[in-house]
Amino acid sequence: MSTLQRIALILTIIGAINWGLIGFFQFDLVASIFGGQDAGLSRIIYGLVGLAGLINLGLLFAPSEAAERQQGTEPNRS
Repeated sequence: MSTLQRIALILTIIGAINWGLIGFFQFDLVASIFGGQDAGLSRIIYGLVGLAGLINLGLLFAPSEAAERQQGTEPNRS
C-alpha cells in the first residue's frame, strides 16, 4: 500500500467517524472544529475526504497480496 493510499485511508476513516457522529448524534465534528459547514477550511476537509474515498475505490478492485502469492505458487486447476 502506497503512502498516498494510507493517507487516503486515514481521511476516509475520519470521514466515516464524522458521518457516524452526524447519524447517531446530529453532531458534525468537522464543522464544529473548523467553523461551520460553510467555512472554507471545512469545505477543504470535506473535499479531501471525498477525494480519499475515490482513491480508495482503487483498493477495492486491486488484487490482494495473498491472492497474488497464491497464484504464483499453486498450479492452475481449471
